[in-house]
Amino acid sequence: MSGVPLTRDLVLVGGGHAHALVLKAWGMDPLPGARLTVINPGPTAPYTGMLPGHVAGHYGRDDLEIDLVRLCRHAGARFIEDRAVGIDRAARQVILEGRGPVGYDVASIDVGIHARMEIPGFAAHGIGAKPLDRYAARWRRFLEEVAAGEVAPEVAVIGGGVAGCELAMAMAFRLRQEGATPQVTVIERGARISGVGEKARRVMLAEMAALGVAVRTGARVTEVCADRVKLEGQEPVAAALCVGAAGAFPHNWIARTDLPQREGFIEVGPDLGVTGDRALFAVGDCAVMPHAPRPKAGVFAVRAAPVLKHNLRAALSGGARKTWRPQKDYLKLISLGDKSALAEKFGLTFSGPYMWRWKDRIDRAFMEKLSNLPKMQGPARPAEAAEGVWEMLASKPLCGGCGAKVGGGVLSGALSGIAAPEGPVVTGAGDDAAVLRQPDGTFQVISTDHLRAVVEDPATMARIASVHALGDAWAMGAKPQVALAQVILPQMSAALQARTLAEIMESIRAVLGAAGAQLVGGHTTMGAELTIGFTVTGTRDEMPLTVAGGRPGDALILTRPIGSGVILAADMEGQADGRDVSALLARMARTQAREAEVLGAVAHAMTDVTGFGLAGHLRAICVASGLGAVLWRDRVPVYAGARELSEAVVSSSLMPTNRADAGTLGGEDLLLYDPQTAGGLLAAVPALEAEGVLARLREAGCEGFEIGRLEEGPPEVTLK
Repeated sequence: MSGVPLTRDLVLVGGGHAHALVLKAWGMDPLPGARLTVINPGPTAPYTGMLPGHVAGHYGRDDLEIDLVRLCRHAGARFIEDRAVGIDRAARQVILEGRGPVGYDVASIDVGIHARMEIPGFAAHGIGAKPLDRYAARWRRFLEEVAAGEVAPEVAVIGGGVAGCELAMAMAFRLRQEGATPQVTVIERGARISGVGEKARRVMLAEMAALGVAVRTGARVTEVCADRVKLEGQEPVAAALCVGAAGAFPHNWIARTDLPQREGFIEVGPDLGVTGDRALFAVGDCAVMPHAPRPKAGVFAVRAAPVLKHNLRAALSGGARKTWRPQKDYLKLISLGDKSALAEKFGLTFSGPYMWRWKDRIDRAFMEKLSNLPKMQGPARPAEAAEGVWEMLASKPLCGGCGAKVGGGVLSGALSGIAAPEGPVVTGAGDDAAVLRQPDGTFQVISTDHLRAVVEDPATMARIASVHALGDAWAMGAKPQVALAQVILPQMSAALQARTLAEIMESIRAVLGAAGAQLVGGHTTMGAELTIGFTVTGTRDEMPLTVAGGRPGDALILTRPIGSGVILAADMEGQADGRDVSALLARMARTQAREAEVLGAVAHAMTDVTGFGLAGHLRAICVASGLGAVLWRDRVPVYAGARELSEAVVSSSLMPTNRADAGTLGGEDLLLYDPQTAGGLLAAVPALEAEGVLARLREAGCEGFEIGRLEEGPPEVTLK
């Protein structure tokens, strides 16, 4: 809720079904004063109910993946893409694999289970059916390998429970649909397949036989090899793909904590709270309820979500908690490979295509609930206001990052009265940084920049803002030297201030350290929203690069795609694909020190592409160098998802101003005016050296794209 101070941290560890439903409900009714954080290894989480249908080819990847990034945007939560590896209950911190710890006042764990097996060779040659995302990715790769003739369509499934048999039928069906002759075998240590009643078992065995799925019972696996599974006292099973589906195994990191456990599963009470800990909850397959044992099935997590949401709010606000009572029996809906399914409950069994249609409606309704999110409401329209207010309220919400910049035309007018450089100042306003001559004949550059947050996570925002600010030094071929940080925090309690600043400082030091620079101080204050900025200096022995040094015939090389502004604008409106947002943020948070080193050695002119878009920053080179430019539209790299969003008329709030300032390009491509945050370096290099520069960038593990040329003529950009 806008204007309410933040006082308590709620952290959801894992993107399981219960947490996904809590996020949806939280967005509809957030708790004022609570900051919500979600931690998950990836931007999406697969829905278990649709996995067999996806494996069989009935659903695409998008159909079964829950977009956690969109859900977090809807809930006003920050999303941290990382893996939990521990819990420090004394310090109330979640320990992460790839970054510093995240503090909590209340936390909930919903990380599911895995099916990795302690069998010789399984770690190297097998794949567990859970986590589902890893298995689904391996299955898609296996299909490609079979289609290419690289491997035989031979699959072994270890485990003859419902999950193993369901996946075996799905894989056999899909391989047949792909034109292969599959050899799929279910290996079960017990005397028969398990998890269902006798009538359902007969139906499943008949369906497996019809699909050519073999069943080996009373079989103990001794070793998994690259092309076979060895059994004790039986002939080995040929397998280019081995899937483990025998039982549910807890995550190893949980076993290493001091959490109360039963065989590695977190022990919880009737309120879903961790036994003996009022600040922690656990739900889903990673938890166990000793007072009410239940199978590991997604239906329980789904039905626990409303009680979990209530009790999380109660733990944060001091309210009374509710008791969750899981049902004694539940409906099993089992896919049978083709668009047919089996239903079992209370000993009754039904099967056929009509059961599939019922299951499909249930599954699609669940996914629709998590994808059909209400649009964010803009500010209330005042009853009376000055002229122009209503028009501005009706326009796009103000973007974060460079999308919040003042337009280039307005800015240049404001800077027109700045005095010409004198004394040690070689160049002033108008370039990426001011240039100062030092007494020893070397040069120093100095620049300042700050960004309104584009993401809720302060640590990620700090990395992006650091990379963005360093771009001004890199663009001039200078080596970053020192930085002063300016941090505006939203109003929050002292405890949250300390946690937030610790995360921010860790990210800043990591980025600056990797760039060879040092943080020497700064300033903090509280305000309306998170804003992070820097004053940066850099050094160079010779005159730094400017936008004025371009020469006719120079090749134009860009180091990053464009389109960040439109993706971030769509994310703000809840329209972006979470995978595209995640990939974009990861790219924006990476430094460009290596790119700057390669380009700075040969470039005649260089800048970084930021708020004024590719067209605006290229035009700056043209104007300063007295040259024209040809831009090859088809060679300009674009971030995944940006083109589709732009064609759907999604844009950053600054784009129209950029378009007006840049002038016509002899063609129309709105992405060329898209404001970039932590955008790529744009360098004009000698044409004869372009191929060598691109090769050196690749050798350094970087990207580079030749997107056009400078040429004689008026300072205009032509699109071809």
